[in-house]
Amino acid sequence: MKAWREECAIFGVWNSPEAARLTYLGLYALQHRGQEAAGIVSLSEGQHLAHKGLGLVADVFGEPELNRLKGRAAIGHTRYSTHGANQLANVQPMTANLLNGPVALAHNGNLVNADQLRAQLQRQGAIFQGTNDTECVLHLISHTQTNDFREAIETVLPRLEGAYSFVFLSHDKLVAARDPYGFRPMVLGRKVDETSGETATVIASETCALDLIGAQYIREIEPGEIFWVDHEGEHSQKWTAPQKLARCVFEHVYFSRPDSIVFGQSVYESRKQFGRWLSRESGVPADVVIPVPDSGVPAAIGYAAESGIPFEFGIIRNHYVGRTFIQPSQSVRNFGVKIKLNPQTAILSGKRVIVVDDSLVRGTTSQKIVRLIRQAGAKEVHMRIASPPTTGPCFYGVDTPQKSQLIASHQSVEQIRKFIEADTLAYLSLPGLFAAVGGQETPQKTFCAACFDGNYPTPLYNENAKEGVRS
Repeated sequence: MKAWREECAIFGVWNSPEAARLTYLGLYALQHRGQEAAGIVSLSEGQHLAHKGLGLVADVFGEPELNRLKGRAAIGHTRYSTHGANQLANVQPMTANLLNGPVALAHNGNLVNADQLRAQLQRQGAIFQGTNDTECVLHLISHTQTNDFREAIETVLPRLEGAYSFVFLSHDKLVAARDPYGFRPMVLGRKVDETSGETATVIASETCALDLIGAQYIREIEPGEIFWVDHEGEHSQKWTAPQKLARCVFEHVYFSRPDSIVFGQSVYESRKQFGRWLSRESGVPADVVIPVPDSGVPAAIGYAAESGIPFEFGIIRNHYVGRTFIQPSQSVRNFGVKIKLNPQTAILSGKRVIVVDDSLVRGTTSQKIVRLIRQAGAKEVHMRIASPPTTGPCFYGVDTPQKSQLIASHQSVEQIRKFIEADTLAYLSLPGLFAAVGGQETPQKTFCAACFDGNYPTPLYNENAKEGVRS
């Protein structure tokens, strides 16, 4: 059985009387990282209390559930499974009784050697309840030769390959660990209780979660770092020597919330810079710049500012259409993208339009958007993509399709232009992408852009992966 890859968010709190409620709010802020399931585990008098369910955070948790999750520490998780059934057995945090006490674990990322680990553990008698890769970590901890929980984690981490930002909760400590490549973001914050003056330690996938609960951003959990907090205070150590960084550039392109600071840089400012570089590289005479809402907004603002062409919201998004919109009959299926996006004829009619989006994966949505803009009377439609062509799948925790489903992997830019029916099509170049996120660094040496350039930073452990097929 394969270990399915996941996109997700993690959150943890130590030393707060409102730990579970703060975790709920943190997960609410991180809902964009996973919408299929959510869970919280709290620590009360040395025991764990848990509630997990399928659905959005606000649907899974209500007052009765939050009132039951007592204690001064908690961790939480939101999940979006990129493959496999969305089943309760895969919902995190995962829990077990290990090393003479309860352990809970939440994971953001993907272990590329999970299939091999699972097979080894099953040969040793391990029984798995679900299909995700995170369960392997708990089994590995149970096989360590120490009763010290932090030492057990440190023993297990060198056996893991791939992307992981972990937050653990035991009976007496909260532990955060990050892979040495730094693929997925994870930050440290602190929140001072207004009544007691006590300081809570907070771990989160993104800084937007700290903002919501009023916590101060302190720093990133560093790649290759184990950070833990217990009744004696905060502690940190590096468990491995420094390695080449491979921070996921797609966090800045698409995945993270624009109001977060990721890898030390504002996501919103990065996306505006993508648009500026895109304008420099592929400017074209036009009357108006419009974004594909909401994904293309910051880049379109940057493009308009750099080009001097007016920015307008030429397409309005219906925010009340869920992911599971049910089309009741064939007669309404032809409405397609208009269910979510409606063009403004008064802005687009007779105009030369530059439309900006963050990425182009299969091309079908872009084709529908171009057609909508033309139906609104646009004279010309120029599609601009604020990232390079996506030519390969991600094996580190972002849901991109297999290679055969990525239009840029087998068609030229001109072929894609014809398919989406635009007058012109241009992508942001890889040097432009790196320049926008790099500042004074050499970002091509510190970011993973494998979905764009095919340079995967870790060994891929099966032939399917080498061929670009998601196993």
